[in-house]
Amino acid sequence: MRSLPLPLALTARLSPVAVLAVAGWALSSGPFAATPAVEHKAEQQPDTQSASAPATSAASKTYASSPAPCTSLAKKTIKSLVPGAKTAGKEIPSTDRSVRRTCSWNALEGYDYRWLDVSYEIMETDEAAEKAYRQRVEEKSGGGPVPGVGDAGYSVVNLTTEDKQQTREGVVVVRASNALVVVTYNGSDFETKKAPGTDVINKGAIKAAKEAVASLEDGQQG
Repeated sequence: MRSLPLPLALTARLSPVAVLAVAGWALSSGPFAATPAVEHKAEQQPDTQSASAPATSAASKTYASSPAPCTSLAKKTIKSLVPGAKTAGKEIPSTDRSVRRTCSWNALEGYDYRWLDVSYEIMETDEAAEKAYRQRVEEKSGGGPVPGVGDAGYSVVNLTTEDKQQTREGVVVVRASNALVVVTYNGSDFETKKAPGTDVINKGAIKAAKEAVASLEDGQQG
């Protein structure tokens, strides 16, 4: 593995789900952009609590806390998406681990760089999560729906160029009941100055998102 100085856009990442500052090519076609999203709206559950019983929003939440993000993906998936990275990952400190947890993997193998984040955000209600999901989609326009994952899924890919170095980043946002799962995956080639192909980044981000949602559903449902 050869150590090289990384572009400022990569070394100065402060938020694992931040959108790159300069939006270039956005995903507007491909197998996921044209497929209509499958959206499930949870029915409002009647309030069966008695007047004397304390009202607790936590009792109605599908997911009460975030799972461990660094164990949300299979080791073979991490090795495939981030060659050379330690499969254990690195969890980013959070002020409230029950509400939000994020794990990052990154590595430079030869001249090829990859970065992957998986983030879980737990909301008080399904409605709050749906509102947050819609806001994320509006902020990251130009992508398309991802069917068959959670209650709603969305994927977008952007290209940025800094000092003639390209970086392509894919972001996938999924709502599953009262939880949001956000995956950020990007890459650069420091020898050719080019970025990985759109399909490589898009499909990699979607694969990670589906595994992360499956981990949430398997381990956190009450």
